[in-house]
Amino acid sequence: MNRLTCIIVDDEIPVLNRLENLLLKFEDIKILAKEVIPETAIEKIISLKPDIVFIDVEMPRMNGFDVVKTVREELVFPIFIFVTAWQQYAIRAIKQSAFDYLLKPVDITELKETLERYGQTKSQIDKVFNLPMLKCLCEREREILKYVIKGYTSKQIAELLFISKATVDTHRKNILAKTGTPKLSDLIINILTNPK
Repeated sequence: MNRLTCIIVDDEIPVLNRLENLLLKFEDIKILAKEVIPETAIEKIISLKPDIVFIDVEMPRMNGFDVVKTVREELVFPIFIFVTAWQQYAIRAIKQSAFDYLLKPVDITELKETLERYGQTKSQIDKVFNLPMLKCLCEREREILKYVIKGYTSKQIAELLFISKATVDTHRKNILAKTGTPKLSDLIINILTNPK
């Protein structure tokens, strides 16, 4: 399996450093960035498109839920794992379609279990195109949807596939029409939260 990429977001530097030290013990994890400022974290998540974002809930100006909402509005869909000292956020994290939550201080055994579970889920997501709702897509539409799920823009997809942006946009419209979904973000959230 390719190395998983992640970004850590927490306004408490000791907590940030502790989680970094724990993650460095896993050879299949690559840390792309550590951020203490939510607004900067959003920019990094959108530009670097990590597989996983470990994020605190309580931060100044924006909380973790605000960050998730903002990133998803930009059609970037990493897996979010909330890291919090407060168990009462667990239900809200689940409702926000977070993959998981970890209580501070993070325990390496729990972290390992979460990463292993993510690895299994990632395998399921890779097989997601067998879902009945996606069987109607042609090969090119499936390819484009995979890039969209990873957070690439139409322009970036066009460059990667050596086609025009207009062609990518047409395929995106066809994906919505064929799946009967009003917005791609709705379709992606449905795929990521029901990868069976």
